[in-house]
Amino acid sequence: MVLPVWSNRYGMEGERMDYLAAMRAFVRAAEVRSFSRVAAETGTKVSTISRYITALEADLGAALFNRSTRGLTLTEAGRTFHARVFQILIDLDQARAATSLLNSTPRGLLRINIPRVFGRRHVMPHMKDFLATYPDIRLDATLTDTTVDLIESGADVAIRIGALVDSTLIAKRLAPHRRVLVASPAYLASRPVLESPAGLADHACLRFALQPADAWYYRPQGKPEQPAHEIAVDGRLRANDSETLRDAALAGLGIALLPTWLVAADIHEQRLRSVLAQWEWLLAPGPERAIWAVYPPKKVVAPKVSCFVAFMAERFGKTPYWDHPPFAYAGARQG
Repeated sequence: MVLPVWSNRYGMEGERMDYLAAMRAFVRAAEVRSFSRVAAETGTKVSTISRYITALEADLGAALFNRSTRGLTLTEAGRTFHARVFQILIDLDQARAATSLLNSTPRGLLRINIPRVFGRRHVMPHMKDFLATYPDIRLDATLTDTTVDLIESGADVAIRIGALVDSTLIAKRLAPHRRVLVASPAYLASRPVLESPAGLADHACLRFALQPADAWYYRPQGKPEQPAHEIAVDGRLRANDSETLRDAALAGLGIALLPTWLVAADIHEQRLRSVLAQWEWLLAPGPERAIWAVYPPKKVVAPKVSCFVAFMAERFGKTPYWDHPPFAYAGARQG
C-alpha cells in the first residue's frame, strides 16, 4: 500500500503535511484525549496537531472527534478510522523494528515506567552505565507507583513488583521479591524477645495499608511448596508507603515487614535488625512475588527494549546484590 501525501489544498499556508504524521497524531490524540498533550510529547505546536486532524477530517469528509471542555472523544467515524489506522501503525512499527534488527544496534527513545522508590534506588543509579553502553538510546523515565496502561501511556517497558495479574503483556522475571521482618535495636531492647511468630502478638506491628488483611503470612525458609500460615498483627500505625514504614521502624515505632531491596543497607549497617529470619514472610499468600520487566506483545521486540531488560537482569544478578548475605549492600553495584 502506498500512503498518500497531502496535496497543497489540504495544507495551511502552503505547508505540505504527510498522511503518516497525521495518522500518528490522530491515534495518539484518541488515546490521551488531548491535542496539547500530543503536542507536548512530540515537541510540536498544538496548532500543528489541530491542522493534522482538520486535514484528515477534510480528506475523509467526516468529523473524527467530539470536542468538549472535558476533552476529546471519538465519533462513530473516528472509532472506525482509529481501528484500522491503529493496526496499520503497529504493522509499520513492527516492520521497521524487524528491519532494524539487521544491524541490531539499539537506538531511539526508550520510555520506561518504574516504581518510584525501587526506581530511585535500583534502576536510575545504573542508567549512567546503561546510556554509556548504548549511546544511541535516549531515555524517558517515569517514576510512579500507579500501574499504568503501557499502550495508552506510550511506555516501551515497565518494571513491576509483586504478583503479576493476567494480561497480554510479555513478562520477564528480573529478580525475586523477598520481605523480612525488621525493627530498630532500641525497639527490640525494650520489648519481649521474639522467638516465634506467635510472639508478634506482644509487639507493635507497622502495617501496610494496602495489604488485604491485618495479617502476615509465614512458612519455613526454602519450602515454597508449603502453604503459608496466617498470623494476625496489630499496631497503632499503618501507612500506604513502604518508605514511610521503614522510617517508622528506624524511629523505633515497631516491627515492619519490608522488601529486602529497601532495608538491606539498614540491616547491613545495623540501623535495623532482621527478626524471625528462619521464616519466609509474605504480605499475602498466592502466586510468586518477583520483580518483573513487562512490555507489550509484538512479533519483534525492539532492540532498545531487549537490551534494557537484559541489562537490568545482569545488574541485579541471579541472586540480587541486595540479597547477598549478610545483606552486603552499599548502593548500586559499580561496573
